[in-house]
Amino acid sequence: MSDKFPMTPAGYATMKAHLKRLKDVARPANSRAIEIARGHGDLSENADYSAAKEEQGLIEAKIRELEAKTALAEVIDPTKLSGPRVKFGATVTIEDSESGEATTYTIVGEHEADIKKGRISIGAPVARALIGKEIGETVVITSPKGKRELEVTKVEWHEVPPLEEIVT
Repeated sequence: MSDKFPMTPAGYATMKAHLKRLKDVARPANSRAIEIARGHGDLSENADYSAAKEEQGLIEAKIRELEAKTALAEVIDPTKLSGPRVKFGATVTIEDSESGEATTYTIVGEHEADIKKGRISIGAPVARALIGKEIGETVVITSPKGKRELEVTKVEWHEVPPLEEIVT
């Protein structure tokens, strides 16, 4: 894995918004919960305090992770890309050579992937196989259903809409 985290502009904005929510909402709410639980007496037998402290650790770890990823973000705008070769940000239509079934995927950053919305992570096996291919080329993918031959039938470049929430 590279030192950079490729993501679309929408993915970057969603990640920054999630980080802001953690810092401005979750962290202060957790601090209040810890203070309230402290007021309940003996900390060694205080389940509310233990739960709040555990949540604090999770919040702080998530903040550190998102700060690192946004600091190392490589924001790539698919609308500024073109050409027949598959790369990050491409919306690719592939056809199964055996069944003739066509599927369209957009290749996005790992936290932006959502298979139900046709978005696959740059690290997914299908995406890795497609990178660098052009219209008319085929790739062989090994999936749980066995080997499948897929042909690249279309490569498009357009804006990737934001997800409501990042995948963590």
